[in-house]
Amino acid sequence: MVDEITKVKVKDKEIILLGTAHVSKKSVELVKESIKKEKPDVVAVELDKERYNALMNKKRWDETEITKVIKSGKTNLFLMQLLLTNFQRKIGDELGVKPGSEMIQAIKVAKKENSEIALIDRNINITLKRAFNSMSIKEKFKLLYTFISGIFESEKINEEEIEKLKDTDIITELMKELGKEIPSIKKVLVDERDKYIAGKLLSLKGKKILAVVGLGHVSGIKKILEKNLQEINLKKLEEVPKKRGKFRYIWYSIPAIFFTLIFWSFYSHGINLTLNLFSKWFLINGTFSAIFACFALAHPLSILTAFIAAPFTSLHPAFAAGWFSGLVELWVRKPKVKDFEGLLKINKIRDLWKNRVTRILLVIAFANLGSSIGTFIALPYIASLL
Repeated sequence: MVDEITKVKVKDKEIILLGTAHVSKKSVELVKESIKKEKPDVVAVELDKERYNALMNKKRWDETEITKVIKSGKTNLFLMQLLLTNFQRKIGDELGVKPGSEMIQAIKVAKKENSEIALIDRNINITLKRAFNSMSIKEKFKLLYTFISGIFESEKINEEEIEKLKDTDIITELMKELGKEIPSIKKVLVDERDKYIAGKLLSLKGKKILAVVGLGHVSGIKKILEKNLQEINLKKLEEVPKKRGKFRYIWYSIPAIFFTLIFWSFYSHGINLTLNLFSKWFLINGTFSAIFACFALAHPLSILTAFIAAPFTSLHPAFAAGWFSGLVELWVRKPKVKDFEGLLKINKIRDLWKNRVTRILLVIAFANLGSSIGTFIALPYIASLL
């Protein structure tokens, strides 16, 4: 096991790495005692601005935020962040401590001791984007399945497992296990963040810095700090590389193929067949999107929106039928306060359909899936009519 407290001397700085388990009462007490004892100039915590605000403010999400998520096409990132948060929450319930309690304690004690507070982790959205863009479709489904199965697992953790979890950083351990099957996960969520956090620590002013980080990050950060690097390129680690998947080119080729078929139809067979091709494209694509929106128990207006939007959005890679259907669902079934509060109380699969916020996410996901299936059925079908 990694030592809970590790001290590293970097030039004129003393950096104290305090390794914690994110769902441990012992870690909460250790943080309090260490800050009071060491009296550091700076207390650095493994948080970014978004997670800091989420921990310190009771109001985590609201209707405005959900609208931004839909319009920016970040539904998958939001859902993954939600699943990860619920996974931590479930483990925390078993251990009797809220996830992130040691970070909150560090911030509170630092303020009392007049120590400067520094947020040293990379933005969670950038981290998730980098992870998503580095994974294949198969890896993404494998990751999603892992989180869902972890959240909705009905069996309780036994006493022996609870004791083990008290002495480890559960999220980092999870990432290491996933890393065996999905190497890009460990690279982005563990290795890159070790380097980023180390870079942030080197950039801080103050002769004594106490950093509160997950136990799983301590050894990696220590190795990097001991190399006495002059500077770590943080901007490069904050860049989001463009997707390089093969599917990207397929989506861009769909409108080209469709309009080629339409022009050829008009040129060789006239207006009647061309109109027939248009109607078949519209009906097949729209129907599949609408049917799948029904699976999400969408409002009739959301289903109608999916039907109308799908044939058009399928011809433009930058838009998706689910976004429009989701916005209509948000408009006709506005989430209530209890729905936002309930985001961190999702324990069963059916809870996703009961909560209005997560049902909006389901409408988006299902409508998009239906539209995609409809596209790959409609395109070869209208080609066969020529």
